Amino acid sequence: MLDKIVAKTEERLIEAKSNKSLDQLKEEASKLDISDEFPFKEALRDPEIAIIAEVKKASPSKGLIAEDFDYIKIAKEYEQAGASAISVLTEPYFFKGSNDYLKEIAENVNIPILRKDFTIDEYMIYEAKTLGASAILLIVSILDDAQLKEYLELAHDLGLSAIVETHDANEIKTAIDAGAEIIGVNNRNLADFTVDINNSVNLRRLVSDDVLFISESGIKTAEDVRRLKENNVDAVLIGETLMKSDDKEAMILELKNA
Repeated sequence: MLDKIVAKTEERLIEAKSNKSLDQLKEEASKLDISDEFPFKEALRDPEIAIIAEVKKASPSKGLIAEDFDYIKIAKEYEQAGASAISVLTEPYFFKGSNDYLKEIAENVNIPILRKDFTIDEYMIYEAKTLGASAILLIVSILDDAQLKEYLELAHDLGLSAIVETHDANEIKTAIDAGAEIIGVNNRNLADFTVDINNSVNLRRLVSDDVLFISESGIKTAEDVRRLKENNVDAVLIGETLMKSDDKEAMILELKNA
């Protein structure tokens, strides 16, 4: 599945570059403020546990998650409930995301936003900056070591944080060697879509306390959050559970108070 998503992302890039060149995008990005405060990273320094609430319409594993998709309303509910940051899917083919969702949400909330996409080219990092993101996702399994290091440095130069997403001990080592300041562990096995939050618990001990650690996927209950918090996880990224909740504010409050 990951190979299919990357192939489609390559197609998207060809189209995007035909509409706006990399030089044009760099010019746009150069006109924006570049903060040295890294608001996304700072937002994760919650004394309890930070919640990154995801705006997600669909996924390959679950299909359509939200038919009624008022993304700005959802993002505002997340902010109102005390989410530390918001994750916005911009991948259109498999997750029904859009760059427009990110741009419009960024204009309507005051908390940091992660652009959740499959970053495979520097173009997408400049693009994230111009869309209003505070952070990007870098997935170890789809980048070589040189790309990972280069993209981390570029993100930093643009004032963007980067979550380096991993799934196993080898990928954790790659992330650390590349200089990752924020490491995410995906609890979902992308080969068969099974989910196990023990993946985060087991891998946490491989990451030093000065690197922020995020658990992603399969977090459904306050008990899940409590368990992760007890194992020194700094933040959780929660999508489907919140998207399917009829009362998103109440759900976030319940999870935050775990």
